Amino acid sequence: MKRVRAIVLTSGGLDSATVLAMAHRSGRQCYALSFDYGQRHRSELAAAARVAGAFEGTVHKTVALDLRGIGGSALTDDAIEVPTQPTSGIPVTYVPARNTVFLSIALGWAEVVGAQEIHLGVNAVDYSGYPDCRPAFIEAFGNLAAVATKAGVEGNPVKICTPIIDMTKAEIISAGVELGLDYSMTVSCYQATESGVACGVCDSCRLRAQGFLDAGIKDPTHYV
Repeated sequence: MKRVRAIVLTSGGLDSATVLAMAHRSGRQCYALSFDYGQRHRSELAAAARVAGAFEGTVHKTVALDLRGIGGSALTDDAIEVPTQPTSGIPVTYVPARNTVFLSIALGWAEVVGAQEIHLGVNAVDYSGYPDCRPAFIEAFGNLAAVATKAGVEGNPVKICTPIIDMTKAEIISAGVELGLDYSMTVSCYQATESGVACGVCDSCRLRAQGFLDAGIKDPTHYV
């Protein structure tokens, strides 16, 4: 039987690494897709390569984008500081339209390689309030994919898969550990050093640390 091909958005962080582990374990032929978009935490790109390389047969591609050209986020504009305390509303670490752009490119690559699915690690439980991590956004993009591509018009729309969208961070970590995933390979921090050392105080670090604590699993993250 022909293996299902899946594009897996792979940032180098905890969530996307877990999604890649899930897709690989399910027997899918995985195409890991990362983006060099001018992010402040560029050490996540090295982490993405490590994660993709840990799963035999996975094809890994990094696409270069310049989201610093529009800025508007603490991750793409050095003049905007990464917050170190919880904030209300949508935080400044939200990158405008990032998941829309990423999914659009993933959709194009899916058509090129004949992938039937796109997997991404968005989460609507333990997340930072980003609008493009909500189920409503995923459903809307799936509808777009069905009408905007050759595959969709021919009756074979690419399926958008979000396996961890309803899981807590602790549940995600527990699932990854059961799959044998080594989380020390990953980088989640919004302002990690070049070597991947995490600040321990940004929103992403707080969610990650709390997740390991809640899961009762030792946190392998190297913090400053």
